[in-house]
Amino acid sequence: MAASMSRTRILHMFRHFIGSNTFRKLPFCCMLCRYQSFGGKRFYSLAGKEFYVKNDSSSFAWRTHNCGELDSSAAGQQVLLCGWVQHQRMGLFVTLRDSYGVTQLVIPEEKKLLQKEFCSLPLESVVMVKGTVNLRPTKQQNKKMSTGDIEVTVSELNVMNPARPKLPFQVVDYQQANEALRMQYRYLDLRSVEMQRHLRMRSNMVMKMREFLCNQNGFVDVETPTLFRRTPGGAKEFVVPTHAAGKFYSLPQSPQQFKQLLMAGGIDRYMQVARCYRDEGSRPDRQPEFTQVDLEMSFVDQEGIMSLVESLLRNCWPSEYPALPAAFPRMTYADAISQYGCDKPDTRFNMTIHNLTSHLKLCEADFVQEALSSAGSSGHAINLVQAANHLSSKQIEKWRAHGKSHFKLQGLFSVRIKKDLQWQSSIVKFATATMQQTINDEMGVEAGDLMLLCIGEVQDVCSFLGKVRLEYAEFLQEKDVSIYDKKKFNFLWVTDFPLFLPAEQLDGSLMSAHHPFTAPNPEDMPLIHSDPTKRDLLSVNDVGDKKYC
Repeated sequence: MAASMSRTRILHMFRHFIGSNTFRKLPFCCMLCRYQSFGGKRFYSLAGKEFYVKNDSSSFAWRTHNCGELDSSAAGQQVLLCGWVQHQRMGLFVTLRDSYGVTQLVIPEEKKLLQKEFCSLPLESVVMVKGTVNLRPTKQQNKKMSTGDIEVTVSELNVMNPARPKLPFQVVDYQQANEALRMQYRYLDLRSVEMQRHLRMRSNMVMKMREFLCNQNGFVDVETPTLFRRTPGGAKEFVVPTHAAGKFYSLPQSPQQFKQLLMAGGIDRYMQVARCYRDEGSRPDRQPEFTQVDLEMSFVDQEGIMSLVESLLRNCWPSEYPALPAAFPRMTYADAISQYGCDKPDTRFNMTIHNLTSHLKLCEADFVQEALSSAGSSGHAINLVQAANHLSSKQIEKWRAHGKSHFKLQGLFSVRIKKDLQWQSSIVKFATATMQQTINDEMGVEAGDLMLLCIGEVQDVCSFLGKVRLEYAEFLQEKDVSIYDKKKFNFLWVTDFPLFLPAEQLDGSLMSAHHPFTAPNPEDMPLIHSDPTKRDLLSVNDVGDKKYC
């Protein structure tokens, strides 16, 4: 059987009969010794020794193990490791790293030439070493490492690719390198533990998504074209020229038309990990290309879609993060705008927007009353926690100027909260003690806080305060003042979007608030011609408070 069947097939058959866990731990009475030729062919012979079964990550490769899997059960075994030189000490100890972990190498004192060769190697050089696995002395064992109980005594070294003597930055100092430098030397950036973890986590999540959707719930994974014709509406599209004069392709913003075609064609459950392209260089929060998990279903309602997405995320969620709830909280579009100033609210921290119109009407300042008397005007405020101790007057003036020029605010007042909770502001002489106390109670202010009071159109005021809220939170995080857990995810559904919003040209026309492929609430159908701006969508948006991958 050994002569007619490959070693891999024999091992897989044996694993099938006795189980994977037993298979990996089983000591064999004989060992399959491996020889690697330069032509890539492998030859095996029998020897009367124990055989340590290697991990799947080393299949079809030169190495016998990766740098993160050896432990005390491998003591006494001959191994072949490949990786990058991370550290070396005194020419006797070397830390070898690969994508799976690190292993300590020991160079025997009698091998002077080997020591000299390791000492001359720059860090991050790619090497292949052969050696014997030995247990570390008890006092030298490192329980924080998966390979901390062992070390490999090196017998042979093959330098596969020496690194430059001076690298732009060291991989172990990944956090100290600025982003521009990391992007310039991306191959070094990708070696870092953080980047390796991100890429592997993304790969695992996508694999689990496909397994859940296609194998468990009958979805069909369909790859749609990348070169397409121009689609009216939405963002600007990237144009791809052709050799035919006057003929161009456009890169699709999303597979929207393709999946509608699939629904009409009988593929009632479609999914794709799709690449999307949008030419929105003028918007700093957008990327020219990105990946989305694209889904489409027939014969389903809103609750079915929401349940599917919640189950999908729970199924693929990384185990190192807290488990997701059985059902995500829901928030209407109106509440999201009025409390957070945007349709994708970050609910990991408080500092919500409050409507103070009724309280500001008690203000004795004529300019406040004049601003509030304008059609559609209202007064809103946000309390920036401890901002009086962190923000400069220059930053507040910058916000004031931005609010008036970009959001057409009719009034913006900053109020510093003193130790006795009294106000320090230009508006204080027009605010009665009762008004101040009432607003303090509603906003929940404390000494050192800073309130921003704004007057103007509701949409403009809330959008401005929402922008300030996010900028201030990011400012605090950069100053190491933690107001939320960066690793926390607060998923929620934003529902009941308006079907239309006034167009950005302000010419009285309307544009889709979400996208044209959405259905209105059935009870709002009579308003389709009479008052379309009051219409709500039947579709919903899923909002994750932390952007990922």
